[in-house]
Amino acid sequence: MSVVELRGVVAVLGRFPALAGLDLTVAAGETVLVQGPNGAGKSTLLRLCAGLVVPTRGEARVLGFDLVVERHAVRRRVGLLGHATGLYDDLTVAENVTFWARAAGLGLAAEARANWALDRLGLDGPLADHPVRTVSAGQRRRASLAALAVRRPDLWLLDEPHAGLDQEGRDVVDDLIGEAVAAGATVIVSSHELDRVRRLSPRVVTLAGGILVGDRLGVVRDA
Repeated sequence: MSVVELRGVVAVLGRFPALAGLDLTVAAGETVLVQGPNGAGKSTLLRLCAGLVVPTRGEARVLGFDLVVERHAVRRRVGLLGHATGLYDDLTVAENVTFWARAAGLGLAAEARANWALDRLGLDGPLADHPVRTVSAGQRRRASLAALAVRRPDLWLLDEPHAGLDQEGRDVVDDLIGEAVAAGATVIVSSHELDRVRRLSPRVVTLAGGILVGDRLGVVRDA
């Protein structure tokens, strides 16, 4: 089963074709590393798959939904970790994570699931009660990861997920990716930390100029 199916996809941002006829298929349960130089279209690809960018031309389906007419439905089943935090500055760290747990429809389990995510990302204790605007950049990054993990999306879209984190935080990211895939999720990661992500991803695709220029299966090396 294909989770992502893109055929000749063009996406124009302003007047610039960030994607210029991209073909890409990602199967369920895959972990895919997307690499390429700055401006290659990596972030646009992730945002497109999240339903935040509308394709100008071509065919684009994610989780069976047509991204031209059904992109809002996609958003409920996709988790995007991008450059924006996706957090509310005036809410506490715990309130933010609990909000996303409830938005995912977890009902009575939302608070317990939020507590799990806070603990997993090292955000439990007094830190959980701090407004997001008062915590460090690294702690905000952890909170964004907790808000994503608590939702258990079918498709994880991670844009530089290790950025701004210490070694412990980076290791937690790697563990979360492995656990998500083991639970049946699909993960697409854009990263410049190639050696680290290649240990997690048996497939590496390369973008340049908004098109696919490389697609290979590698060998997952032991950490």
